[in-house]
Amino acid sequence: MICKNTIELYSLRSLGVGEKLLPKSDITLCDQFVLIGSGIIWNIYFCIIALSLGFIFAISTAIIRNNKYPFISKAIEIYVFVFRGSPLFIQFFCAYELFVLLPKVGIDINLIFITVTFQTGWLTKAWLGALLVLFLNTTAYSSEIFYGALKSIPKQDIDAANAFGLSNLRKYRKIIVPTMLRNSWASYTNEAIFLFHATTLVFFSSFPAWSQSGDALYYASYFADKTFNPFIPYPIIAAYFISITLLIILIFKIINVYFNKHLPRERKSSIRYLSNYIR
Repeated sequence: MICKNTIELYSLRSLGVGEKLLPKSDITLCDQFVLIGSGIIWNIYFCIIALSLGFIFAISTAIIRNNKYPFISKAIEIYVFVFRGSPLFIQFFCAYELFVLLPKVGIDINLIFITVTFQTGWLTKAWLGALLVLFLNTTAYSSEIFYGALKSIPKQDIDAANAFGLSNLRKYRKIIVPTMLRNSWASYTNEAIFLFHATTLVFFSSFPAWSQSGDALYYASYFADKTFNPFIPYPIIAAYFISITLLIILIFKIINVYFNKHLPRERKSSIRYLSNYIR
């Protein structure tokens, strides 16, 4: 019954819903599970949005690099090199310092017939600023993964598509992109797991949380300070992350099965028992 009340009060606290004050005394195991689980919502948000947008942009940039457009390809190579070559935490710090320098009232963009004001104040908040950094980081890593997969596509497949007279759009949609995804899916699964784990760095970055509510690591750190026992909240957050990591692996495995559904399944060798060999 006590745990039910805790769920009602704190299950959505990270979104600004429910009790504002955190428990300061008589902290129970249920309090820690519920509040850390509430903070996990933000980690899931960062992962899903950054991964979804990054997936689309990574495929686009990989295809552009593979087609070797002179200036655009070089710009993408520099972008990928910078984000793969620098630590993610430094990227958070530099991005926040850059966003703070932007005018708080916004930037006016003149579109001839209308002037649009872009609100730059949102960029200093974790829900957008930190998300943008995670998106740029995962796009860079994923782009390199997909680019390597594109280079590994057999030339015979492309020649066969050209021989059948397929247009460039159908060639990419039917042959190049599916083959690229099959070749890179195991590596991309690791990137998705890394990105989800990297969302914990948002707590250490300069970006303020939504209504100062924080993510999972924020609550784990709070309980460790209040109870003087870090061996309960941190294993709890580890259990949450391991569970969601297993879910990510399962989802990506199902997608991988879909990508390879046209391939013949390996025949399982059947065991035959011959009566004259049974003693």
